[in-house]
Amino acid sequence: MTIPVLTLLTFVLCAGILVGGLLAVLLDNMISAVISAGLASLFASVAYVVLAAPDVAMTEASIGSGLTTMIFLYAIRKTQNNNDSMDEARDEK
Repeated sequence: MTIPVLTLLTFVLCAGILVGGLLAVLLDNMISAVISAGLASLFASVAYVVLAAPDVAMTEASIGSGLTTMIFLYAIRKTQNNNDSMDEARDEK
C-alpha cells in the first residue's frame, strides 16, 4: 500500500500547523509565540494551495500570516515600551 504524495504532504503540513500552534501556546517569550502563530498560519496557507484553494491561501498568507503577526509584534513593542517608561517613572519617585 502506497500513500499518494499529496496526501503525505497534506499530513506534513497539518503536523506543522499543530506544532506551530502548540509552540505559540507553550512558549514563554511573547515574540517567539507570535512568530510561531504566524508560522502555523503560513503552513495553513501552503496547505490550502495543496488542497487547490489558492484564493483562500492568498488570504490566509496575507492576513493571517502577515498582517496579524505585524499587528501583534507592534502591540508587544508598544506595551513593552510603555511598561519600561512606567518603571522608570516609578523608580524616580
